[in-house]
Amino acid sequence: MSIRVVFMGSPDFALPSLSALAKNHQVVGVVTQPDRGSGRGRELKAPPVKTLALELNIPVIQPEKLRAPGAAAMDQLRAWAPDLIVVAAFGQILKKDVLEMPRHGCINVHASLLPRWRGAAPINAAILNGDEETGVTIMQMDAGLDTGPMLAQKSIRIGRGDTAGSVLKVLSTLGADLLMETLPEYIFGNLKPVPQPAEGVTYAPMLKKDDGLLDFAFSAVDLERRVRAMSPWPGAWFEWNGSPFKVICATTDSGGKGLTCGSRFMVNGKPAVQTAEGALVLEEVQPAGRKFMSGKSFLAGARDWSA
Repeated sequence: MSIRVVFMGSPDFALPSLSALAKNHQVVGVVTQPDRGSGRGRELKAPPVKTLALELNIPVIQPEKLRAPGAAAMDQLRAWAPDLIVVAAFGQILKKDVLEMPRHGCINVHASLLPRWRGAAPINAAILNGDEETGVTIMQMDAGLDTGPMLAQKSIRIGRGDTAGSVLKVLSTLGADLLMETLPEYIFGNLKPVPQPAEGVTYAPMLKKDDGLLDFAFSAVDLERRVRAMSPWPGAWFEWNGSPFKVICATTDSGGKGLTCGSRFMVNGKPAVQTAEGALVLEEVQPAGRKFMSGKSFLAGARDWSA
């Protein structure tokens, strides 16, 4: 059964869901975020969902705010007359008139095992907090922030070396597959939405660049998780010689006896920093103005590292 679908989403996470919908249903329109300045030159860059939609010859609109006064976005949405709206990392909360527009309502592909990690950065939060598993939830949307009843869930284990980027790739595909499994039963009314439990609710706010700052007053275990949780964006870093020093990959070590937090030394020929508990060993780094390199390669030209 093919239905008229409007898709709302912006980043890479949403791409597999849009592709799957386009193969199986009539995607009549896409709503995504406006093009944003990127890089040093601040050149406008299209959201990944816009690029894919244009390749698929699907009409696209990019409202700054879907419900802004006088905006044409709502008129276009009504003209598309969707049977269903599917949302995947869109970045805007839908108001009641949008939620009630399609006859099958609005459903969301969310990258967590709700009610844990509602909000904008669920994958990052799961890694940062040491969760052993995460997953995707297909939910029926309401006016709250990821508060609607659930239609389906699937979980995965978070590996010790997983980053936010690697988990995102897995969950984006898993979410698209689960969406396709869930839609027929949902559309035919055979799937009963289950309210989210009141216990276990947590929130994952939108990331800021400063969230990548490594504070060595925390433990090495906490900081190693932060390095993985902030990869690829905003990236983990600390200040060294007056400039940001990026940490791409790190491991933990028992640390140096008697060293204070922030002390720099070497572990097995690699740069390390003492933390509140243990040492953070810098396996891959990017000094300011230079390319990614191994910690050992960095030390070969950094005679002033140990302090």
